[in-house]
Amino acid sequence: MSSPDAIAVVVVTYRSSEHLPALSAALVPQLRDDDELVIVDNASGDETAELAAGLHERIRVIETGENVGFAGGCHAGASGTCSPLLLFLNPDSEPHPDCLDQLRKAATAHPEWGAWQAAVMLDGEHINTSGEIVHYLGIGWAGECGRPASALPSHDREVAAPSGAAMMVRRSDWLALGGMKQEYFMYSEDLDFGLRLWLSGRGVGLVPGARVKHNYDFEKGSYKWFWMERNRWRTVLSVYPAPLLILLAPALLAAEIGLLVIAARQGWLMPKLRAQVAVLGDLPTSLRRRREAQARRRVSATQFCAQLTSSLDSPYLNAAQHPFLRVPQALYWSLAQRALAILER
Repeated sequence: MSSPDAIAVVVVTYRSSEHLPALSAALVPQLRDDDELVIVDNASGDETAELAAGLHERIRVIETGENVGFAGGCHAGASGTCSPLLLFLNPDSEPHPDCLDQLRKAATAHPEWGAWQAAVMLDGEHINTSGEIVHYLGIGWAGECGRPASALPSHDREVAAPSGAAMMVRRSDWLALGGMKQEYFMYSEDLDFGLRLWLSGRGVGLVPGARVKHNYDFEKGSYKWFWMERNRWRTVLSVYPAPLLILLAPALLAAEIGLLVIAARQGWLMPKLRAQVAVLGDLPTSLRRRREAQARRRVSATQFCAQLTSSLDSPYLNAAQHPFLRVPQALYWSLAQRALAILER
């Protein structure tokens, strides 16, 4: 029987063979005897699964037989392990020495957290993400991306949502919330999971003493915007408490017009339009998902709002950072929060 702080490391791969030797070399020496390490291969169709199986005797390979997406692979890995703590790592990551122990200690130090992440680094000197930042429109991005490592806090802190690139989750919370949503396939499933944790009364954190190097590249084609926009709306429609959703409805609809303009200028208009069609077609499923999420709500809408921001400083939406947009956004959010406080008295 595993100890209360044993970790099951789950790595989901898809044609990731070039990254696995470095990941294995950095990760295996940090494993305790009662830890587990599984690599879930999403039908890569190349040598990824075979290479993974031969890298080290501690590695167990689970082959899904098809590409079930990132969340689907995480579920396969979680189901195939039994340790109380789940650590999801990207295949193109390399945990720094002592990373697992730092993440392990946080389980005891922060019993109120359901999930927490390592500081994900672009290299030794710059940050990839110190936690997801989430705008009240549901748009999320990597916090402090590109900033120097010195910008990291000296102590653990709470964040709106964890990065799936290096995310620790208590198995009990994973099971209680049903894990990340498999129908998201890829992108924003970690953001959705983090907000659902907060909604259920659990916390999400950053452990800056635990660090992971990540070979990050945002530019993966305009198709990425389809997944991000479709999944953003799925999260907003299902996770946001009803009073908040009603108050934000005018802003959400106005933002759609603005995002269409930005998408046209930046070359991802068709993915954006496809996402809108998909959201409309998915409304019955979103309503079911909403009933499930709201049934687990343990905080007020006002408390939930504490995880959201009015500052749209995403490096991928520069046009939205114009002063003529920033000021109305901040004013609208301030008024919405005041209205919520009055409604919930």
